[in-house]
Amino acid sequence: MPRFSLTADPIETASLRGQLLDARAGAFASFEGWVRDHNQGQSVRGLQYQAYAALAQAEGEKVIEEALAKFDILDARCVHRTGALAIGEMAVWVGVSAGHRDGAFAACRWIIDQTKARVPIWKQEHYSSGADQWLHPPGPGVD
Repeated sequence: MPRFSLTADPIETASLRGQLLDARAGAFASFEGWVRDHNQGQSVRGLQYQAYAALAQAEGEKVIEEALAKFDILDARCVHRTGALAIGEMAVWVGVSAGHRDGAFAACRWIIDQTKARVPIWKQEHYSSGADQWLHPPGPGVD
């Protein structure tokens, strides 16, 4: 079962969280990224995600594998949407299970930062003014 995936469908968090259940886990941390109605002073009416699917899948899996080696965690998942998304929709979800909260929190943050920086997924924002703009991946630590 892949630990990283792309989907055109709404993200179902309950089933993803269920994949991380483990009797050894004392902690679970997750991150949800949602489409917001503004960016850099502009009113956003929606957006479109496109990905180079084969490369995104491979690099996303690499990110998860690196997190498993780097942090004291049991397992992790990341799902990113593609296609057209409306304001308020979930665009990305990360979940991490661990023996303790420190590992879960640190790995969750690292996975989303690395996903944004390394995985070939592009975002086109559609503004209320009628203009559109493709945004480049911002790099780690930037939303």
